[in-house]
Amino acid sequence: MSVIGKAVGSVISLPSVGALFTPLVHDRGVILRLHRFRDAELGIDGRDPQALRRVLEFLRRERYELLTLVEMIHRLAGDGRPLRRAVAVTIDDGYFDQATVGAPLFAEFDCPVTTFVTTGFLDQKMWFWWDKITYVFDHTPRRDLRLIIGDSELRYYWEDIQHRNRAREDFKERCKAVRDADKDAAIQSLAASAEVELPDRAPPKYSPMSWDQLRACEEGVMTFAPHTVNHPVLSQASAEQARREIEDSWRRLCDEAYRPIPIMAYPNGRLQDFGRREIDVLKSLGFMGAVATETGYNDSSWFRANPDARYMLRRFGNADSLPHVAQFVSGFQRVKDVVRGEKSQLVRTGELSLSGSRSETRPHRYLDSVPRRNGSETPA
Repeated sequence: MSVIGKAVGSVISLPSVGALFTPLVHDRGVILRLHRFRDAELGIDGRDPQALRRVLEFLRRERYELLTLVEMIHRLAGDGRPLRRAVAVTIDDGYFDQATVGAPLFAEFDCPVTTFVTTGFLDQKMWFWWDKITYVFDHTPRRDLRLIIGDSELRYYWEDIQHRNRAREDFKERCKAVRDADKDAAIQSLAASAEVELPDRAPPKYSPMSWDQLRACEEGVMTFAPHTVNHPVLSQASAEQARREIEDSWRRLCDEAYRPIPIMAYPNGRLQDFGRREIDVLKSLGFMGAVATETGYNDSSWFRANPDARYMLRRFGNADSLPHVAQFVSGFQRVKDVVRGEKSQLVRTGELSLSGSRSETRPHRYLDSVPRRNGSETPA
């Protein structure tokens, strides 16, 4: 966020200032999205709990209506009072710090939160591919790597931590664009080139919450919903695999949780990562909705006019940053969108293009700027 943006956000977060923009969010729902929480002892560079505390204090002080995700969907559909300054909070993946750090903080402010868990992760049958990449880059003794991803050969070279981290993030972005089999092979190629042995189970820094911890969190303000079994990009999977990932994760969560919530979070969650095929599976299984990672407000009129709207709910990231959150929940973000002309495809069209088995694919901006083939490139 720019200096001006931070200044605007800070002003809007002052008592009663944000209320001036309240008409802009009438009949619109705001869903916030979080991931990991900082734990200095384990070296987890996640969201700062004290920053999140300031956000929750602000939401309570300014009397925003903090809803469960289930209630948000009902209210968007017209069941109950019209939405007015309504906010729901979500967390993705199922890391242990979400139970040990996040859950007590949300309970302190009596703020409902829905956590989407990857069930194979909680069963300790896998750990996340992006964590494996981080682990390799953090542990390699080398400063140059050659590896294969798909049909491309890559070469990375760095002289300092900053450039190493840029190489790591470049490789992660490339992995988002390939099928699971190619991604797994690429990570193995990375580990071999880096001379790093990947553990079979997640190291402590990357470990999941346990099912016992999940049930303990349910005694408070946290509810749980499925995020697939293995976190594949569903549009990259076969029809059989996509259905199995959704269905098996829901069944497993129902086996372990006291009150599982039938709402899916799509892995990655960009428009190109799910489509008609996945929505039809969710409908057939009786899911009440699904969340993406596309940014924006959820408009009641669009929700009621489009039967698929509940399966493509938008969410705002940066949910631990008070200047960001103040702009999102007050409605000031809508002013910025209009001024800049930066409306997402969901806002422009009112719906996704779902005529085929997958949503239309948009190239990822970051990857478009990076040479893709033939091993000579060294990230800047």
